[in-house]
Amino acid sequence: MRKKNYPGRPYPLGATYDGKGINFALFAKHAEGVELCLFTSERSDATEERIPMTERSHDIWHIYLPDLRPGQKYGFRVYGPYIPTEGHRFNPHKLLIDPYAKAIAGAIKWHESIFGYDLGSEEKDTSFNEQDSAPYIPKSVVIDHSFDWGDDKRPNTLYHETIIYETHVKGFTISHAEIPEDIRGTYAAIGHPITIKYLQELGVTAIELMPIHQFVNDGHLQNNGLNNYWGYNTIGFFAPDVKYSSSGVNGEQVIEFKQMVKNLHAGGIEVILDVVYNHTAEGNELGPTLSFKGIDNASYYRLTDDARYYMDYTGTGNTLNANLPNVLQLIMDSLRYWILDMHVDGFRFDLASALAREFHDVNKLSAFFDIIHQDPTISQVKLIAEPWDVGEGGYQVGNFPAGWVEWNGKYRDCIRDFWRGEDSKLGEFASRFTGSSDLYQDDYRKPTASVNFITAHDGFTLTDLVSYNEKHNEANGEGGQDGESHNRSWNCGVEGVTDNQDIMALRMKQKRNFLVTLFLSQGVPMLLGGDELGRTQNGNNNVYCQDNELSWYNWNDADTSLLDFTKRLIHFRQKHPTFCRRKWFMGQKIKGAGVEDIVWFLPEGNIMPDEAWDNDYAKSLAVYLDGRGIRSVDQVGNKIYDDHFYVIFNAYDGTIDYKLPAEKYGQEWTKILDTSNAQLNDEDQCKPGDIVRVEGRSIVLLHAPLIDG
Repeated sequence: MRKKNYPGRPYPLGATYDGKGINFALFAKHAEGVELCLFTSERSDATEERIPMTERSHDIWHIYLPDLRPGQKYGFRVYGPYIPTEGHRFNPHKLLIDPYAKAIAGAIKWHESIFGYDLGSEEKDTSFNEQDSAPYIPKSVVIDHSFDWGDDKRPNTLYHETIIYETHVKGFTISHAEIPEDIRGTYAAIGHPITIKYLQELGVTAIELMPIHQFVNDGHLQNNGLNNYWGYNTIGFFAPDVKYSSSGVNGEQVIEFKQMVKNLHAGGIEVILDVVYNHTAEGNELGPTLSFKGIDNASYYRLTDDARYYMDYTGTGNTLNANLPNVLQLIMDSLRYWILDMHVDGFRFDLASALAREFHDVNKLSAFFDIIHQDPTISQVKLIAEPWDVGEGGYQVGNFPAGWVEWNGKYRDCIRDFWRGEDSKLGEFASRFTGSSDLYQDDYRKPTASVNFITAHDGFTLTDLVSYNEKHNEANGEGGQDGESHNRSWNCGVEGVTDNQDIMALRMKQKRNFLVTLFLSQGVPMLLGGDELGRTQNGNNNVYCQDNELSWYNWNDADTSLLDFTKRLIHFRQKHPTFCRRKWFMGQKIKGAGVEDIVWFLPEGNIMPDEAWDNDYAKSLAVYLDGRGIRSVDQVGNKIYDDHFYVIFNAYDGTIDYKLPAEKYGQEWTKILDTSNAQLNDEDQCKPGDIVRVEGRSIVLLHAPLIDG
């Protein structure tokens, strides 16, 4: 007997429980008919009931069922023309995941029925497949939105005080012996007191989680005994991936995620999500039909002039059509949902340039940016761009509009080159260290527009950066063709693992050099999770498919000395506003002080002349930072002051002697850090004019008390 139903409403999209029944609404502009499919479970042998959705308001199909409750499994079948050459790939034999599903149960089972065309046909994707895909497709789940947030409060950490920790839900906790075994690798483990205590003691203020939107495990990886570990293959932009749930699949994953956020907030930690709105898991014309492709392919995707094919600015086979209002609405609704319902604090947008393309070019005045900037909810959280894609003109570091901060790839490349001893101009190093004013200042953006990083999930870990010259990705099964080949890495003399004590000591020093440079630089520092522990991937710089010990944290083999050094370094940064400024250095004299807020020096103690900046062979310099020149006030209006600092960078192999500057820059200096021996204390005293010996490939940091005036 068919269930009682009413016309329902076209908004909100997706499945909405109102306490009495459920409203279903689906955007499908070019469809000729839609069926709502109800299932008794997510199992392949579940019973299916199909109900025609006869009501259509504009381009949205809708229906209301008064007797349904949260936990109901469902999907859609959509009718219309199957004419790939015109962009249409409707096939009612394919069960489709709701683009607005708040939870998804089950996983894709790679079977020929999930493709809209006959895999064996010579006509390829222009053929038609009549096999039913329902047994092999995950089911959308209706959820109950209620949750006791109590007195949850966003930390709202200011950008200049933010320290980001990029990590993976599973990899971070799956091997942690102090976390209960039954929740390791899940949202509950991230929200566990042990995890939160670790983050607090480390000193980070925000955890940036690699993709947790429901994603698809690629068929070709499964065939090779591998899995999609990273998750950049989204199929559900509203659903927390059920793989990271310890509590259930019927909406419990949503509650578990919310509890994780609540616990992190209580610990003062912000939650930033790595989101992938640039493409979906359906691939190109030869990919499966899982959701968008079967609902309205011509609307959801950017197609070429020959509408059979997809524009691919992402390297994944397709690009979402963020130029279409309804697709843009999907993205904005998703962002608002994660902010308002799930209480997250910001987003890192994967391949963000792809979202800003109008026609073929990246446009920072595009509708995507406009609608975000005018949105009173989205515009108030942290918006972090990966400012490139794989298309022509996609590299847009420094070109995103105000309100955005960017992963600064130029910072990463410059700092790597400097410490591996490449011939490079000191001027770029100085610019990157002081916030990359050449990229951001002329647009009236602040130093905090630059998210500084040495390593990220995509590439070598810090340990591998100083241990390998070449990538070693054999385990990925792609013949070494995957992953970046130009890593700007240096193995310090031997490729990979060694028992040579001198090389091991040099590698440790190089890691300290990178960390000190990162946390003393102006901007927002981002630490790749595990770098503080000495985590290695054995030279694999593309572990996207390695859901195993190669990617997971090895807590039993943690480098506790490096961890302790990193903790002390982060807390030192947080203590001294000189290293986390809100405003640019001016290079102008401070009123009443007679010295500039920043001065660069040569080893002889002389101010660096203009011509020295273009010396391709110079690999050492020193910088004076005056704590009177911060030019900012705190949250209650008090002017911010700090002490004076003198930082000496030496990327040469050999020792260099530096003469300390005149008394007006500091009357009594204390050496508080030396990366050649991992010191971070207050011991060695120096006076103006004294010689400070700086070992090869090391940093020395000196401190002088604030001079009145």
